[in-house]
Amino acid sequence: MSHITLIRHGQANTGARDEVSYDKLSDLGHQQAQWLGEYLSTNGPHHPRLYCGTLTRHIETAQAMDMGEDIVQDARLNELEYFTLAELLETQHGVVIPVEREGFIDHLPTVFAAWQDGKIENPPETFEAFHARVSAALMEIAQGDGPALVVTSGGLIAMAMRQTLGLDIPAMARVALAIMNTSMHRLFPIGDHLSPVLFNAVPHLDTPDRHYAQTHL
Repeated sequence: MSHITLIRHGQANTGARDEVSYDKLSDLGHQQAQWLGEYLSTNGPHHPRLYCGTLTRHIETAQAMDMGEDIVQDARLNELEYFTLAELLETQHGVVIPVEREGFIDHLPTVFAAWQDGKIENPPETFEAFHARVSAALMEIAQGDGPALVVTSGGLIAMAMRQTLGLDIPAMARVALAIMNTSMHRLFPIGDHLSPVLFNAVPHLDTPDRHYAQTHL
């Protein structure tokens, strides 16, 4: 197996409250992705393969990185539909969607737990289906020839960490909340399994003049 470096997309439309409106990079998001591409081209190991989801923010991030490789788009790398799940939970169980960032610290694990337990009726995708497609996509990529970069989203990266570390729902939610835009997370093959050896790394943003660009939303 080959190692995989997961990359969260650049900052998206932070003011959005639905899936469609959120799915585009902000000006800062494009800049973050450009800086990451420059860093990897100069300092990072060579990655002969580049993958991304089919969402606009994934494609725009991969293109802005300008790594030169052909970009393979795979819908299995797309994010879970958090806004949709939150709206269903509010409609069906009265769990109000927060309007401030701090409120999501408790809201995210509540949504994840209800989703996993099957308490959200008619979700766009079951928790089990999301788990299965993430596992299948990453194992298929790992079987390829040479290290791979994978541009995706925070929820998928959190699921990957859940699978490789055996995290429960509260821990998975804490991981998801911590993930920064254009951060890198490496999964390395040890035996027959992928194990995390890097989490939330942003060396391309780790200078005083770029600290403002270390965003979570």
